[in-house]
Amino acid sequence: MPALLPWLLPPLLLCLSNVFMTFAWYGHLKYRAAPLAVVVLVSWGIAFFEYCLAVPANRIGHQVYSAATLKVMQEIITLTVFAGFSVLWLRESLSLSQLAGFGLMAAGAALVILKP
Repeated sequence: MPALLPWLLPPLLLCLSNVFMTFAWYGHLKYRAAPLAVVVLVSWGIAFFEYCLAVPANRIGHQVYSAATLKVMQEIITLTVFAGFSVLWLRESLSLSQLAGFGLMAAGAALVILKP
């Protein structure tokens, strides 16, 4: 199992880090009455935990993935987490054009990740 950790741990850590990042960037949209200065400080605090997961994910992942692959993996995870967050937390629906755009971005990511 330890030989699989560099392959499996980065996507898992990136998923967790993206949950924190999404809340840091967009979670406050539900609380429009909160002062902007407070929102920035709270978001910054949440982002700290995102970095605590993303940096090790990239350090460990770079043993077996290229930097470009890690970045593309992170972006696709970000889109997936954001789509769920948008629907579940913000109660916003996703349009067909948004889903199509996400799909095109995923197709582009596949070109980087599934290199010949």
